[in-house]
Amino acid sequence: MSAIVLAQVRTGVEQEILDEWAAKHHPGVGVVRLEDVDVAALDPDTTLIPARVVWLPPVRRGERKVALADAIVLSNPRRPPAFRQAAIRRHGPDRVRVVQGVPATVAELGARYDERQAEGTSFAGFVGMQAAISAERAELELVGTRYKVPRLVAEQISSSARFQAAAAELAAELGRSAASVAQEATDKMSAFVATQSRLVRDVFTSTFSGLYERAWSVSADLDTLGRLRSVNKSSSLVFLPSHRSYVDSLILASVLHQHDFPPNLVLGGENLAFWPMGPIARRAGTVFIRRKFGADPVYKLAMRSYLSFIVEKRFNLEWYIEGGRSRTGKLRPPMLGLLAYVADAVEALDAADVVVVPTSIVYDQLPEIAAMAKESAGGTKSPEDLKWLLKYARAQRTYRGEARVRFGEPFSLREALAEAGTGRARLEKVAFKVMDEINAATPISATSLAGFALLGAADRAYTAREIEVILAPLLTYIDTRGLPGPDPSLCRGLGLLTTLRELTDAGVLETFDGGPEQVWSIAPDNHAVAAYYRNGALHHFVGRAIVELGMLAVSAGDVVEGGPAPDAQAGADEGLLAPAQQEVLRIRDLLKFEFFFPAKQEFLHRLGAEMDLLAPGWRTDRRTKEWVHAALLASAGQLFARRTLQTFFDAQLVVATRLVALGSEELDKEEVLTECLGLGRQLSLQGVVHSKDSVSRELYDGAYRLADNRGAVHGDSASEVASRRRAWLDEVEEMRCRLARIAEIEAAQAAAREADA
Repeated sequence: MSAIVLAQVRTGVEQEILDEWAAKHHPGVGVVRLEDVDVAALDPDTTLIPARVVWLPPVRRGERKVALADAIVLSNPRRPPAFRQAAIRRHGPDRVRVVQGVPATVAELGARYDERQAEGTSFAGFVGMQAAISAERAELELVGTRYKVPRLVAEQISSSARFQAAAAELAAELGRSAASVAQEATDKMSAFVATQSRLVRDVFTSTFSGLYERAWSVSADLDTLGRLRSVNKSSSLVFLPSHRSYVDSLILASVLHQHDFPPNLVLGGENLAFWPMGPIARRAGTVFIRRKFGADPVYKLAMRSYLSFIVEKRFNLEWYIEGGRSRTGKLRPPMLGLLAYVADAVEALDAADVVVVPTSIVYDQLPEIAAMAKESAGGTKSPEDLKWLLKYARAQRTYRGEARVRFGEPFSLREALAEAGTGRARLEKVAFKVMDEINAATPISATSLAGFALLGAADRAYTAREIEVILAPLLTYIDTRGLPGPDPSLCRGLGLLTTLRELTDAGVLETFDGGPEQVWSIAPDNHAVAAYYRNGALHHFVGRAIVELGMLAVSAGDVVEGGPAPDAQAGADEGLLAPAQQEVLRIRDLLKFEFFFPAKQEFLHRLGAEMDLLAPGWRTDRRTKEWVHAALLASAGQLFARRTLQTFFDAQLVVATRLVALGSEELDKEEVLTECLGLGRQLSLQGVVHSKDSVSRELYDGAYRLADNRGAVHGDSASEVASRRRAWLDEVEEMRCRLARIAEIEAAQAAAREADA
């Protein structure tokens, strides 16, 4: 059986190196370039051995890597020009290696060609592509998986039988020729496919790392990273991070790079493709796509084909499922489009699967918050351009604490889809699973806890000792629940002073030290900024808050609760009996566009666990109104409903009030939201709305979507629409009355503590 070494060389020096290597490792075997051999005329039993020369960067500070200086002088150590190769070979022989891909016979390649390629495509071109991919894999084993990048993507996709068949099917629907649709899809694909370069990736990492390295120290969940590295050997990973900052992707990339993960292909919006960011980021692995492309079926074909290829070839993906940065600090509703495409790819490929990795990235301080808070209050978003980038870079020169990267429980997308059933709702279930896992993994920072404490207290200045007293029961609750809380030392003594100073430097708080004691308060007009920090941890307290509102309904006689649970060992969901069970589900329904709740039974189970903390005897005691009231009074300092939910019910009050004032009239959503901003400011000034941070377009948008879901925006009958608007407003007023009652209980508890002191 004959053999040929297929040489992938660019220069005479590389040809010499390969000739010497082949003489040693494959004596008597010819070394030829692909373009110099007619593969179709070869004997089917001929073995083709792909091989190439690999040039390594010099060792710098103990690591082989490309420096920014290399790019400045237009020199790529991984691809040195011909005139420098001989010198490198003489003086740095350790930088020159030869890698060999997996050999294959002409017959084996012919079988692959018949199976995968569209009719009429070049067999020689297919062989060249396979040889390049095989040599690429061998090179990865040498340089490390962190440099794994997809090559020849558009060529592989457009020449595949599957792509050509999909193009022909779409062409028939559009009444066009298959060739024209295939060409248009290929052109559009070529516009967004990341043309990755190892040089540019190294340069991108070293250059743009300055956007975060001076501002934050980065910590990561090392245990989960270890598990993910093992999973990544057999399956691709899809990272779905929370989105709070422009540097989210840079920070996640640095963590993965440091732990030798292959680079993610990052799907991002075209708004960030401006020069010079766009051209550099595209070559470093960013895929810039349109934010909306549902009306362009050919673009959809290109995107679907691209993601299917990525899944099939097991490259790692990353995108921000919220569709944009959070304007409030809590997770935004998930966008399902890209998830749908990846799900389609998994189900269309028999052996394919991806492991979804819910990812949380949070910051002690984030300078972008002030601008985002203004946008949420009705301000205009600044366009991203070179001027914006330079200004943003200058803002990162100040140290702003820690950036924490944490991971929720990874899960198989194929298995999650199977568990979710059928129909569009299954994607929503998978997306909600992602969001729930992100929330569970999100740590509570000292700055977010301070924001929670101060926004929930009276709107005045506090001494450090007073703030410490407010924080103490919160820390106790976090510890009891086993939540990922802050270092307690940052919430008391000197550590608390450091936290308060950080928030003061960030402009969130203001301080006065002209009296006997230094005091802090939320800076004027900065309640929305303080709320951003608070909201990042708020989801950890929502279940407890709903339990409190349910208990208050029982103690007030609004809900009649019976005796002990029929089985003292019953699960929490069985212990929360109707009608109290129905009450907490009703409250959940009012908040379903603000928070991500698990399925009904899991939700009730979690509330039962909260009841175990709040009233340990609830499973066996007789739950009279008086018993429930006593349980609430006994939880000094650990009532969270008002501090957690006031903002959202205040926002709902504004939208419901505006809709009721309209009667049954229908207005454009944007017009309603704009009017709500004015009404919200008015009611805040009048003291009707208690939380100043509730004056937010983002929160009004969630309330409007709730109204629409309840049939209070559109309907067949004008009288029904008006009635539903009034019913919703009544429910909101009921919840606000309960929150006011919680405030009274808190005031009584505080007075009792002062009396004891």
